Amino acid sequence: MPSRGPAPLERIDLHLIRVLHTVLTERSVSRAAIRLGTHQPAVSAALKRLRTLTGDALLVRSGAGMVPTEVALAMVEPAASILRAAQMLFTDARGFDPQTAEHTFRIAASDYLDPLFLPTLVAEIKRQAPLSRIEIHPLSAESDYHAHLAQGQVDLVIGNWLQPPGDLHMARLFGDEVVSLVSRDHPAVRRGWDVPTWLASEHIAPMPTHPGARGVIEQMLDAQGLQRNVTARCAHFGLIPGMVASSLLVLTTGRQYCERVAQHLPLMILDCPVELPRLMYYQLWHARSHASSAAQWLRARTKDVAASLRPPPREPPSPG
Repeated sequence: MPSRGPAPLERIDLHLIRVLHTVLTERSVSRAAIRLGTHQPAVSAALKRLRTLTGDALLVRSGAGMVPTEVALAMVEPAASILRAAQMLFTDARGFDPQTAEHTFRIAASDYLDPLFLPTLVAEIKRQAPLSRIEIHPLSAESDYHAHLAQGQVDLVIGNWLQPPGDLHMARLFGDEVVSLVSRDHPAVRRGWDVPTWLASEHIAPMPTHPGARGVIEQMLDAQGLQRNVTARCAHFGLIPGMVASSLLVLTTGRQYCERVAQHLPLMILDCPVELPRLMYYQLWHARSHASSAAQWLRARTKDVAASLRPPPREPPSPG
Protein backbone atom coordinates (compact mmCIF):
# COMPACT_ATOMS: atom_id res chain seq x y z
CA MET A 1 0.00 0.00 0.00
CA PRO A 2 1.26 3.57 -0.66
CA SER A 3 2.28 5.70 2.28
CA ARG A 4 -0.52 7.66 3.88
CA GLY A 5 -0.87 11.39 3.55
CA PRO A 6 -3.54 13.96 2.80
CA ALA A 7 -5.39 12.95 -0.37
CA PRO A 8 -5.50 15.78 -2.95
CA LEU A 9 -9.08 17.13 -2.94
CA GLU A 10 -9.13 17.41 -6.73
CA ARG A 11 -8.83 13.60 -6.90
CA ILE A 12 -11.95 13.07 -4.76
CA ASP A 13 -15.45 13.43 -6.16
CA LEU A 14 -18.90 12.85 -4.71
CA HIS A 15 -19.37 9.59 -6.63
CA LEU A 16 -16.21 8.21 -5.05
CA ILE A 17 -17.49 9.07 -1.58
CA ARG A 18 -20.83 7.42 -2.39
CA VAL A 19 -19.00 4.26 -3.51
CA LEU A 20 -16.93 4.35 -0.32
CA HIS A 21 -19.98 4.61 1.92
CA THR A 22 -21.94 1.96 0.03
CA VAL A 23 -19.08 -0.57 -0.07
CA LEU A 24 -18.37 -0.13 3.63
CA THR A 25 -22.01 -0.40 4.73
CA GLU A 26 -22.80 -3.33 2.40
CA ARG A 27 -19.42 -5.00 3.13
CA SER A 28 -19.54 -6.44 -0.37
CA VAL A 29 -18.48 -5.12 -3.78
CA SER A 30 -21.21 -7.08 -5.57
CA ARG A 31 -24.01 -5.88 -3.23
CA ALA A 32 -22.68 -2.32 -3.46
CA ALA A 33 -22.84 -2.52 -7.26
CA ILE A 34 -26.49 -3.61 -7.11
CA ARG A 35 -27.37 -0.80 -4.70
CA LEU A 36 -25.52 1.77 -6.81
CA GLY A 37 -27.14 0.52 -10.00
CA THR A 38 -23.80 -0.13 -11.71
CA HIS A 39 -21.50 -3.02 -12.63
CA GLN A 40 -19.13 -4.77 -10.24
CA PRO A 41 -15.94 -3.91 -12.23
CA ALA A 42 -16.77 -0.19 -11.92
CA VAL A 43 -17.12 -0.50 -8.14
CA SER A 44 -13.90 -2.53 -7.95
CA ALA A 45 -12.08 0.17 -9.92
CA ALA A 46 -13.42 2.88 -7.59
CA LEU A 47 -12.40 0.82 -4.55
CA LYS A 48 -8.89 0.51 -6.00
CA ARG A 49 -8.72 4.31 -6.34
CA LEU A 50 -9.94 4.70 -2.75
CA ARG A 51 -7.28 2.29 -1.49
CA THR A 52 -4.62 4.31 -3.30
CA LEU A 53 -5.94 7.60 -1.90
CA THR A 54 -6.19 6.32 1.69
CA GLY A 55 -3.21 3.99 1.79
CA ASP A 56 -5.46 1.42 3.46
CA ALA A 57 -7.08 -1.84 2.33
CA LEU A 58 -10.49 -0.52 3.57
CA LEU A 59 -12.24 -3.89 3.08
CA VAL A 60 -10.53 -7.19 3.92
CA ARG A 61 -11.63 -10.80 3.83
CA SER A 62 -12.75 -12.46 7.07
CA GLY A 63 -13.95 -16.03 6.75
CA ALA A 64 -16.57 -16.22 4.01
CA GLY A 65 -17.26 -12.47 4.03
CA MET A 66 -15.59 -9.06 4.02
CA VAL A 67 -15.14 -6.64 6.91
CA PRO A 68 -14.04 -2.97 7.03
CA THR A 69 -10.67 -2.11 8.51
CA GLU A 70 -10.36 0.20 11.51
CA VAL A 71 -9.51 3.06 9.16
CA ALA A 72 -12.60 2.30 7.08
CA LEU A 73 -14.90 2.16 10.09
CA ALA A 74 -13.77 5.64 11.07
CA MET A 75 -14.71 6.87 7.57
CA VAL A 76 -18.33 5.63 7.48
CA GLU A 77 -19.96 8.50 9.40
CA PRO A 78 -17.89 11.30 7.77
CA ALA A 79 -18.78 9.87 4.34
CA ALA A 80 -22.47 9.75 5.33
CA SER A 81 -22.27 13.37 6.53
CA ILE A 82 -20.79 14.51 3.22
CA LEU A 83 -23.53 12.71 1.26
CA ARG A 84 -26.24 14.19 3.48
CA ALA A 85 -24.81 17.69 3.07
CA ALA A 86 -24.63 17.25 -0.71
CA GLN A 87 -28.24 16.11 -0.82
CA MET A 88 -29.36 19.17 1.16
CA LEU A 89 -27.16 21.44 -0.94
CA PHE A 90 -28.46 20.32 -4.32
CA THR A 91 -31.92 18.95 -3.57
CA ASP A 92 -33.37 20.96 -0.71
CA ALA A 93 -31.78 24.24 -1.79
CA ARG A 94 -33.92 24.28 -4.93
CA GLY A 95 -36.94 22.65 -3.28
CA PHE A 96 -38.32 19.20 -3.80
CA ASP A 97 -40.38 18.82 -6.96
CA PRO A 98 -41.78 15.25 -6.93
CA GLN A 99 -42.54 15.30 -10.67
CA THR A 100 -38.89 15.87 -11.64
CA ALA A 101 -36.92 14.64 -8.61
CA GLU A 102 -34.62 11.65 -9.11
CA HIS A 103 -34.51 10.92 -5.41
CA THR A 104 -34.01 7.60 -3.61
CA PHE A 105 -36.38 7.00 -0.70
CA ARG A 106 -35.23 4.37 1.81
CA ILE A 107 -37.86 2.99 4.17
CA ALA A 108 -37.47 0.35 6.87
CA ALA A 109 -40.81 -1.15 7.78
CA SER A 110 -42.28 -3.79 10.04
CA ASP A 111 -44.11 -6.60 8.28
CA TYR A 112 -46.75 -6.47 11.03
CA LEU A 113 -48.30 -3.64 9.01
CA ASP A 114 -51.53 -3.96 7.07
CA PRO A 115 -50.48 -6.02 3.99
CA LEU A 116 -51.80 -3.24 1.75
CA PHE A 117 -49.81 -0.48 3.47
CA LEU A 118 -46.44 -0.78 1.71
CA PRO A 119 -47.86 -1.64 -1.74
CA THR A 120 -50.15 1.39 -1.51
CA LEU A 121 -47.34 3.65 -0.29
CA VAL A 122 -44.97 2.55 -3.07
CA ALA A 123 -47.68 3.05 -5.70
CA GLU A 124 -48.46 6.52 -4.34
CA ILE A 125 -44.80 7.55 -4.30
CA LYS A 126 -44.30 6.35 -7.87
CA ARG A 127 -47.52 8.06 -8.99
CA GLN A 128 -46.49 11.44 -7.60
CA ALA A 129 -42.70 11.12 -8.02
CA PRO A 130 -42.31 8.92 -11.13
CA LEU A 131 -38.53 9.34 -11.43
CA SER A 132 -37.86 8.43 -7.81
CA ARG A 133 -36.32 5.19 -6.58
CA ILE A 134 -37.60 3.29 -3.55
CA GLU A 135 -35.86 0.84 -1.25
CA ILE A 136 -37.89 -1.12 1.32
CA HIS A 137 -35.72 -2.53 4.11
CA PRO A 138 -36.86 -5.05 6.75
CA LEU A 139 -37.05 -4.38 10.47
CA SER A 140 -35.40 -7.55 11.72
CA ALA A 141 -33.16 -8.80 14.52
CA GLU A 142 -30.16 -7.76 12.40
CA SER A 143 -31.35 -4.22 11.63
CA ASP A 144 -29.99 -1.44 13.84
CA TYR A 145 -32.46 1.17 12.66
CA HIS A 146 -31.04 3.84 15.01
CA ALA A 147 -27.65 3.59 13.28
CA HIS A 148 -29.20 3.27 9.82
CA LEU A 149 -31.22 6.46 10.34
CA ALA A 150 -28.20 8.31 11.73
CA GLN A 151 -25.96 7.22 8.85
CA GLY A 152 -28.49 8.04 6.15
CA GLN A 153 -28.94 4.41 5.08
CA VAL A 154 -32.66 4.75 5.89
CA ASP A 155 -34.87 7.85 5.74
CA LEU A 156 -37.89 6.56 7.61
CA VAL A 157 -38.80 3.68 9.92
CA ILE A 158 -42.41 2.48 10.17
CA GLY A 159 -43.61 0.05 12.82
CA ASN A 160 -45.38 -0.45 16.13
CA TRP A 161 -43.88 0.12 19.56
CA LEU A 162 -45.36 0.07 23.02
CA GLN A 163 -43.03 2.98 23.82
CA PRO A 164 -41.29 4.44 20.76
CA PRO A 165 -37.66 5.54 21.23
CA GLY A 166 -37.47 9.04 22.67
CA ASP A 167 -34.29 10.07 20.84
CA LEU A 168 -35.94 10.07 17.40
CA HIS A 169 -38.58 12.28 15.84
CA MET A 170 -41.90 10.48 15.53
CA ALA A 171 -45.47 10.84 14.33
CA ARG A 172 -48.37 8.54 15.12
CA LEU A 173 -49.92 6.89 12.05
CA PHE A 174 -52.82 4.90 13.50
CA GLY A 175 -53.95 2.74 16.39
CA ASP A 176 -55.45 -0.72 16.12
CA GLU A 177 -57.47 -3.01 18.37
CA VAL A 178 -55.72 -6.20 19.53
CA VAL A 179 -57.54 -9.38 18.46
CA SER A 180 -56.70 -13.06 17.99
CA LEU A 181 -56.64 -14.92 14.70
CA VAL A 182 -57.40 -18.67 14.59
CA SER A 183 -58.30 -21.37 12.12
CA ARG A 184 -62.01 -21.81 11.42
CA ASP A 185 -61.60 -25.29 12.97
CA HIS A 186 -60.18 -23.99 16.25
CA PRO A 187 -62.28 -25.14 19.28
CA ALA A 188 -62.54 -21.53 20.50
CA VAL A 189 -64.65 -20.68 17.44
CA ARG A 190 -67.41 -22.94 18.79
CA ARG A 191 -66.82 -22.83 22.54
CA GLY A 192 -65.42 -19.35 23.08
CA TRP A 193 -62.66 -18.81 25.61
CA ASP A 194 -61.88 -17.10 28.87
CA VAL A 195 -58.56 -15.69 30.04
CA PRO A 196 -57.11 -19.01 31.37
CA THR A 197 -58.13 -20.88 28.21
CA TRP A 198 -56.65 -18.18 25.98
CA LEU A 199 -53.37 -18.08 27.92
CA ALA A 200 -53.07 -21.90 27.80
CA SER A 201 -53.74 -22.11 24.04
CA GLU A 202 -50.80 -22.64 21.72
CA HIS A 203 -49.70 -19.22 20.49
CA ILE A 204 -47.43 -18.24 17.62
CA ALA A 205 -45.43 -15.01 17.78
CA PRO A 206 -42.77 -13.21 15.73
CA MET A 207 -39.11 -13.70 16.56
CA PRO A 208 -37.76 -11.08 19.01
CA THR A 209 -35.98 -8.13 17.42
CA HIS A 210 -32.84 -8.87 19.46
CA PRO A 211 -31.76 -11.40 22.11
CA GLY A 212 -33.79 -10.94 25.27
CA ALA A 213 -36.27 -8.57 23.65
CA ARG A 214 -39.95 -8.79 24.55
CA GLY A 215 -42.55 -8.38 21.86
CA VAL A 216 -45.27 -5.75 22.16
CA ILE A 217 -47.95 -8.32 23.16
CA GLU A 218 -45.57 -9.84 25.73
CA GLN A 219 -44.91 -6.40 27.20
CA MET A 220 -48.65 -5.78 27.47
CA LEU A 221 -49.16 -9.10 29.26
CA ASP A 222 -46.14 -8.50 31.50
CA ALA A 223 -47.85 -5.32 32.75
CA GLN A 224 -50.75 -7.48 33.98
CA GLY A 225 -48.58 -10.27 35.38
CA LEU A 226 -49.78 -12.69 32.69
CA GLN A 227 -47.89 -15.10 30.44
CA ARG A 228 -49.23 -16.90 27.39
CA ASN A 229 -48.11 -20.26 26.01
CA VAL A 230 -45.95 -19.41 22.97
CA THR A 231 -45.07 -22.69 21.26
CA ALA A 232 -44.01 -21.35 17.84
CA ARG A 233 -42.07 -18.34 16.58
CA CYS A 234 -41.45 -17.19 13.02
CA ALA A 235 -39.16 -14.47 11.67
CA HIS A 236 -41.43 -13.99 8.63
CA PHE A 237 -44.64 -12.43 9.90
CA GLY A 238 -46.33 -12.67 6.52
CA LEU A 239 -46.14 -16.49 6.66
CA ILE A 240 -47.78 -16.79 10.09
CA PRO A 241 -51.44 -16.55 8.95
CA GLY A 242 -50.92 -19.58 6.69
CA MET A 243 -49.50 -21.51 9.64
CA VAL A 244 -52.47 -20.51 11.79
CA ALA A 245 -54.96 -21.55 9.09
CA SER A 246 -53.60 -25.11 9.06
CA SER A 247 -53.12 -25.63 12.81
CA LEU A 248 -54.51 -24.81 16.25
CA LEU A 249 -52.05 -21.96 16.76
CA VAL A 250 -53.28 -18.52 17.85
CA LEU A 251 -51.90 -15.27 16.43
CA THR A 252 -52.60 -12.11 18.43
CA THR A 253 -52.06 -8.82 16.62
CA GLY A 254 -53.94 -5.83 15.18
CA ARG A 255 -57.46 -6.18 13.77
CA GLN A 256 -56.58 -4.32 10.57
CA TYR A 257 -53.92 -6.89 9.68
CA CYS A 258 -56.18 -9.81 10.64
CA GLU A 259 -59.13 -8.58 8.62
CA ARG A 260 -56.94 -8.19 5.54
CA VAL A 261 -55.46 -11.73 5.66
CA ALA A 262 -58.75 -13.37 6.72
CA GLN A 263 -60.19 -12.40 3.32
CA HIS A 264 -57.92 -14.97 1.65
CA LEU A 265 -57.50 -17.80 4.18
CA PRO A 266 -59.85 -20.01 6.27
CA LEU A 267 -59.40 -17.90 9.39
CA MET A 268 -61.61 -16.42 12.09
CA ILE A 269 -61.04 -13.27 14.15
CA LEU A 270 -61.90 -13.64 17.85
CA ASP A 271 -61.91 -10.99 20.54
CA CYS A 272 -59.04 -11.33 22.95
CA PRO A 273 -60.37 -12.13 26.47
CA VAL A 274 -57.52 -10.17 28.06
CA GLU A 275 -58.09 -6.42 27.91
CA LEU A 276 -55.04 -5.07 26.11
CA PRO A 277 -54.26 -1.51 25.00
CA ARG A 278 -54.43 -0.66 21.31
CA LEU A 279 -51.40 -1.26 19.13
CA MET A 280 -49.89 2.06 18.07
CA TYR A 281 -48.06 2.45 14.77
CA TYR A 282 -45.56 5.27 14.19
CA GLN A 283 -43.16 6.67 11.65
CA LEU A 284 -39.74 7.53 13.06
CA TRP A 285 -36.97 9.67 11.59
CA HIS A 286 -33.64 11.19 12.60
CA ALA A 287 -32.88 14.84 13.25
CA ARG A 288 -30.58 14.81 10.19
CA SER A 289 -33.58 14.60 7.84
CA HIS A 290 -36.08 16.60 9.88
CA ALA A 291 -35.82 19.74 7.73
CA SER A 292 -35.27 17.98 4.40
CA SER A 293 -38.03 18.87 1.93
CA ALA A 294 -37.80 15.42 0.28
CA ALA A 295 -38.07 13.66 3.64
CA GLN A 296 -40.96 15.89 4.68
CA TRP A 297 -42.75 14.99 1.44
CA LEU A 298 -42.19 11.27 2.14
CA ARG A 299 -43.55 11.56 5.69
CA ALA A 300 -46.64 13.36 4.41
CA ARG A 301 -47.31 10.62 1.85
CA THR A 302 -46.88 7.97 4.55
CA LYS A 303 -49.39 9.74 6.77
CA ASP A 304 -51.85 10.05 3.87
CA VAL A 305 -51.65 6.34 3.05
CA ALA A 306 -52.14 5.37 6.70
CA ALA A 307 -55.27 7.54 6.82
CA SER A 308 -56.62 6.10 3.56
CA LEU A 309 -56.37 2.52 4.85
CA ARG A 310 -57.84 3.21 8.27
CA PRO A 311 -61.05 1.19 8.61
CA PRO A 312 -64.28 2.96 9.59
CA PRO A 313 -65.25 2.80 13.27
CA ARG A 314 -66.92 -0.47 14.21
CA GLU A 315 -70.63 -0.23 14.89
CA PRO A 316 -71.54 -1.24 18.46
CA PRO A 317 -73.69 -4.39 18.60
CA SER A 318 -77.40 -3.62 18.52
CA PRO A 319 -79.24 -4.44 21.75
CA GLY A 320 -81.26 -7.63 21.80
